[in-house]
Amino acid sequence: MNVLFLSLLLGVACVSQEEEAQPSLSELSGQWRTAYIASSNLEKIKPNGPFRVYLHKLLFDDEQGTVDFYFYVRHKGKWDYKHTTGIKQDDGTYAVDYEGKNVFEVAYASKHVLVAHNNNVDEHGKKTVLTGIFVKPNIEAEGLQKFKELTEKEGIDEKNIVNFIESDD
Repeated sequence: MNVLFLSLLLGVACVSQEEEAQPSLSELSGQWRTAYIASSNLEKIKPNGPFRVYLHKLLFDDEQGTVDFYFYVRHKGKWDYKHTTGIKQDDGTYAVDYEGKNVFEVAYASKHVLVAHNNNVDEHGKKTVLTGIFVKPNIEAEGLQKFKELTEKEGIDEKNIVNFIESDD
């Protein structure tokens, strides 16, 4: 009987640990950067392509059932800052209007990595499947300290440091 009880207890503990391993979507809100994008239609992710996006920020709102995407895309040689909102569907995906109709889904997430899947149907009815991996722009404390030491050694004033990660410019 004790073995059965311990087995059950161990099973419950393992399941609860698995659930904790993947954060809730609202916990993923914040700054993210594009690492890789793949597409069934290479035209969509070539330079100046509409899905060659450089992600800046994602804001998930569990209460409203939305996700806000903030990103840069190059159009005619110029960087455009874009914002679009996705609406959560019953199946957990998000319906997004950007370069046609999209179905966006987070396939995997951790504190530092987000893997996503997107189905796009453009205004001509052409279907494109995209996948992407996005990363948090984290810098280890030791690396930041080395940067600051080098900056000081080179005689550069601390007020001349620009933090690109936390900047919204």
